Amino acid sequence: MKVFGPLYDRALRWAGHPHAPAYLTGLSFAEAIIFPVMPEVMLAPMCVAQPKRGWRFATLSLLGSMVGAMVGYALGHYAFQAVKPLLATIGMLPGIEAGIATVQAKMAQSPWAVFWFLVVGGFMPIPMKVFTWASGIVGVPLLPYALSMLVGRAKRVFLLAGAIRFGGPRAAAVLRRWIEPLGWIATVLVAGLVAWLVWRATSA
Repeated sequence: MKVFGPLYDRALRWAGHPHAPAYLTGLSFAEAIIFPVMPEVMLAPMCVAQPKRGWRFATLSLLGSMVGAMVGYALGHYAFQAVKPLLATIGMLPGIEAGIATVQAKMAQSPWAVFWFLVVGGFMPIPMKVFTWASGIVGVPLLPYALSMLVGRAKRVFLLAGAIRFGGPRAAAVLRRWIEPLGWIATVLVAGLVAWLVWRATSA
């Protein structure tokens, strides 16, 4: 069953919309808080459609993600207990609780151990909101948290934009050819990571 290919083709059509940059920024913001779709799904076809503007699109995505990361942190820090039933209803609670256990373990080492963990996590195909909420709940110091979000997200969006910008039509063709298996691989990785984090949290 093909899922990611048709979604990619639709996103490519959306990329030509006059308001596409605003939509990308909004998607990046929402994904850092609650939305399940990663902004690269829209960023990639936008860079394919207009490769010379790829750096601008990546910057907009990064800015949206950073603002969302701070909002997600604040919500985790101040409103977690209040919204816990809602998170359970929409299926986010197991992932966040597993993230909490992992971030707490890193915090026991040092705040900068959390920094490197979040930097690496920001490069993986893992929903950003798991880290933003967990960091706020645990109380990760703001400086290493903000820097880790900046580095982790920036390297994802700028590497993607750069690969398409310098790879040209060949990079676009390769992306379209492999989008289906890559999408399923990312899904399996996320599911496996969440299962592992839940196992660690329950066996600790």
